[in-house]
Amino acid sequence: MSLAKRAMDIVVSVALLVLLSPVLACAAIAIRLCSPGPILFRATRIGRDFRPFVMLKLRTMVIDSAGPPLTVGGDPRITAVGSILRRTKLDELPQLVNVLRGDMSLVGPRPEVSQYVSLFRSDYETILAVRPGMTGLASIAYADEAAVLAAADDPHAAYISEVLPHKIELGKEYVQSQSLALDLQILMKTVSAIFHTRKGNT
Repeated sequence: MSLAKRAMDIVVSVALLVLLSPVLACAAIAIRLCSPGPILFRATRIGRDFRPFVMLKLRTMVIDSAGPPLTVGGDPRITAVGSILRRTKLDELPQLVNVLRGDMSLVGPRPEVSQYVSLFRSDYETILAVRPGMTGLASIAYADEAAVLAAADDPHAAYISEVLPHKIELGKEYVQSQSLALDLQILMKTVSAIFHTRKGNT
């Protein structure tokens, strides 16, 4: 399974980087025109076997913006272009490079920041037995997570007490049931979830 999964990760990520290179180029130009700062946002996440790695994303916020690690709907730090990139999930595309490097897989539990992993370390001992993924069961369940958190009186508390425990359950479920067939199902459901999220926001 692991060799076949890794082979699929490499083949698909290379193909997508080539096919989507014009989209990435247009996004990069739009980011630079919208606000000053780098094109890429680099964030430290906890990966397989608790190894930290730098996860890549297209920058969607103004630089030097102080604030919580969570982003909720209507966050003033998000740029106009960033809002579109987040809604369409195009900001996640640079993680294909993380997949090629072996930091991540196309499918797996989503990587978290260290402060949240430390709160549920025993759970993450199971979850981080595999590479974190660009998408996974939790990505589908929380395709519009920012809007869910925006509805909470205290988004940070809601994330720790409600959202993250559910994500952990889904992460464990994936680890226990992982297969190439499941990965393909998740990839297809992710595309569908993105489409429906976009449709709901138009």
